[in-house]
Amino acid sequence: MKKFSWPLLMLLFVMGLLATGCDKDDDELNETITPVANLIAPAADTYVRLDPPSNAAVTFEWGQARAADGTVVLYEVLFDQENGDFSKPLYSTTSGTNGLETKLVLSHGDLNRIASLAGIKSSAQGKLKWTVNASKGLTVEPATESRVMTLQRPAGFATAPPTLYITGSGTEGGTNISQAVPFKSISSGVFEIYTRLSAGEVKLIDQTTGTPTTYYIDGAKLMEGNQGTSPTSTPKVYMLKVDFNNAAATMTEIESVGLWFAPQNKVLVTLPYVGKGVWKIENTPIEFFQESWGRDERYKFLFTQKNAAGVSSRLYYGSTNADNQRATASSPASYFFLVPGPDSQYDYSFKFQTEADKKRVDVTVKMQPDGPYTHQIVVR
Repeated sequence: MKKFSWPLLMLLFVMGLLATGCDKDDDELNETITPVANLIAPAADTYVRLDPPSNAAVTFEWGQARAADGTVVLYEVLFDQENGDFSKPLYSTTSGTNGLETKLVLSHGDLNRIASLAGIKSSAQGKLKWTVNASKGLTVEPATESRVMTLQRPAGFATAPPTLYITGSGTEGGTNISQAVPFKSISSGVFEIYTRLSAGEVKLIDQTTGTPTTYYIDGAKLMEGNQGTSPTSTPKVYMLKVDFNNAAATMTEIESVGLWFAPQNKVLVTLPYVGKGVWKIENTPIEFFQESWGRDERYKFLFTQKNAAGVSSRLYYGSTNADNQRATASSPASYFFLVPGPDSQYDYSFKFQTEADKKRVDVTVKMQPDGPYTHQIVVR
């Protein structure tokens, strides 16, 4: 009679147990779940005045769904128009912690974008419906209720473009959008540009290829569309600032940019505008001012500007430092950065390098989008 070894018998016994266990698991696989039975927050018919810049948020919360086998259930929040049935929701997203939490926090900015998808216009109010789906595996159970909320949208755009350009027959780049002049991004949704405008069409676009979205300035408002025209019939330099967060715009005429010489409390010379945010004068004489304590070489730049109402004002662009040492050949690029400063004769001035005294220099002011606003002094 053939004998089996004890190790072999034990191995066969364990394999049998494993096979039995697997069959048992397969038999007990149960994806049945109960739906979410109650929505907790926000309350039905809640009214929310959206204010995206404030970083405010709304918390959506609901009761738990249950799985028959006691395992985890995942949640998805769906949004639709007031009369929608969620078969094709406007927007959906998993809840917190990749769908495990019974709540979802959405910022006012997120809700503003969803409201836009629902067709609610800027500065208008409308209704949005929401509910929750619970799921386990392939099983999805819609909640037994949904709720409607009223959203008041702000004046701004739901989504700001990442880039912005100016184009049209009244701009420096002309009508070819590949030559459109870029704006400088100041912060999220806020752009500005120093540029020359002439008679003709003036439009803002979000890209220079394909089919860009087009905007225009109407007084103090930023609008979507193609109706933009130049504010001037003769060439003038402007600073344009637009804010997509509140659909606001300003056009400020730059009447002149002058080299302000602090010790004499006056503009030494006015810099001509040469194009695309650059002012430059060449071969202008510089002589430091003799004080009892030594030679004074402090300078900055005076922008004379006029607002849309025709009121003129002065704005100094100077150093980031209240006081400085004289510039040298090894001064870092940041030494020459230009920032708006107080109406002060001396404070936040730069200092010419020693070699500039009683020499001629080229002075360039660069208010361009590809970096910090800055300037350059070249001694001849």
